[in-house]
Amino acid sequence: MTLAKLSTGHKVAIWTIVLVLLDQLVKMLVHANMEVGEKIEVFSWFNLCYVENPGFAFGMQLGSGGGSVDWGKIALSLFRLAMIGALGYGINYLIKKGSEVPKGVLVGAVLIFAGAIGNMVDCLFYGLFIEAQGTGFLTGKVIDMVHLPLFKWESCPSWLNFLVGGDGYFFGAVFNVADAYISCAVVYLLIFHYKFFK
Repeated sequence: MTLAKLSTGHKVAIWTIVLVLLDQLVKMLVHANMEVGEKIEVFSWFNLCYVENPGFAFGMQLGSGGGSVDWGKIALSLFRLAMIGALGYGINYLIKKGSEVPKGVLVGAVLIFAGAIGNMVDCLFYGLFIEAQGTGFLTGKVIDMVHLPLFKWESCPSWLNFLVGGDGYFFGAVFNVADAYISCAVVYLLIFHYKFFK
């Protein structure tokens, strides 16, 4: 059976698996070859950094409420699992609608789905298998590695601080391949397929 003869559902499953594996491969390469906190300047505008993100997007965290169990992290992981389930359901719905759905919408949805799964794998298992984290099931830290200090923003308004890192560079956040899938897909869908979501 050739790729062209596969059903849309099978193609979506294959692409999701490939994208998640690519994300995990990059994270494992960073983990195997760099120390946490290490930074390698590839170009003046592109750095590889090894950052373990314990929380939500851009390093934001939920409070653990004290104690030995990080309930905030567990709640976040369970929320992510529920969202992945909802995304899977939504993609299945789009597939069933067939030709009514533009292929670009399905591509964007698959990128978001794969990105969510990629980061969820970190939360589920890295706390168990990466000894330095030692946090446990559902409480692993997400590995981030891409830093794009595009330009220095000296007078950034306070409401845009999330775009600027502690060093004052735009874009200051360190992110990973899964985050890039999600961000690019959302921007793509908003620009090219906003009418579909009306």
